[in-house]
Amino acid sequence: MFSLKGSSYPQIFRWIEEAADRLMDSVDGLQCLTMTAENPPSGDLIPAPLVTCKLCLCEQSLDKMTILQECQCIFCTPCLKQYMVLSIREGCGSPITCPDMVCLNHGTLQEAEIACLVPVDEFQLYQRLKFEREVHMDPLRTWCPVADCQTVCHITAGDPGQPVSVECPSCHLKFCSCCKDAWHEESSCRDSQSAMPEHGALFGTDADSPIKQCPVCRIYIERNEGCAQMMCKNCKHTFCWYCLQNLDNDIFLRHYDKGPCRNKLGHSRASVMWNRTQVVGILVGLGVIALVTSPLLLLASPCIICCVCKSCRGKKKKHDPSTT
Repeated sequence: MFSLKGSSYPQIFRWIEEAADRLMDSVDGLQCLTMTAENPPSGDLIPAPLVTCKLCLCEQSLDKMTILQECQCIFCTPCLKQYMVLSIREGCGSPITCPDMVCLNHGTLQEAEIACLVPVDEFQLYQRLKFEREVHMDPLRTWCPVADCQTVCHITAGDPGQPVSVECPSCHLKFCSCCKDAWHEESSCRDSQSAMPEHGALFGTDADSPIKQCPVCRIYIERNEGCAQMMCKNCKHTFCWYCLQNLDNDIFLRHYDKGPCRNKLGHSRASVMWNRTQVVGILVGLGVIALVTSPLLLLASPCIICCVCKSCRGKKKKHDPSTT
């Protein structure tokens, strides 16, 4: 037991107040230190995070990247612009998909995104090609076959595959919905070969016609010059421009060696022979690689089989219950 004099109480109170002030100062300093670590002063520069573009494989900052709305894939803006322009020019109006070939969401670019990233003329071209593709895919709409008309005509619903009469609302031409020739009620499309010079040039199947339809997808293709071996951009079908014969399996272009299309490829004989030599060289190279690697594969096959068996045994022992 001890006793304190009355004069000691003020001194004790002062000690308590000083200790409390020192404690509050230490707490304030700790809070200030924490806030400084979490929110550094504006003068300190923090490096922006870099993201790798899947097209050019370059690291860019987020302000130079564009995120697609549908699939949330991210690409640098210059690469995405170039990809959109190429897709518009070569896609025939088909939807522009995500550039990432392994995109899990299979995203498609929206028109608002395309309009923001491509020039105005390219976006107008995309809208025109898209509309032409929609008309071509619609069984109840078609184009007027007159070259200087190009009006969208509506087809009356009927039996699938059966031709019906279609009248153009602009030039009042009546034509067949299947062959686009003049309406032939009494004959079939093959027998009808009528010409309509008063309405301008039609899209025909003549050898010298500048515009023809793809034999597979029936989309219109224009050829002004160049090679007679055509590839449809819509369905990737390869055919001869003059006779529309299938050339998908004719890697040596033997079709132009005989028949009515002989020497009509559009290239010199030397270039054709050079193309065939390259094809033969590629096939021979693949054959040599196969011959060289086959003995090595035969020699390495026991090792491969042993490794596979060991891995299978290890997995089996791992899953089996332990025995005592």
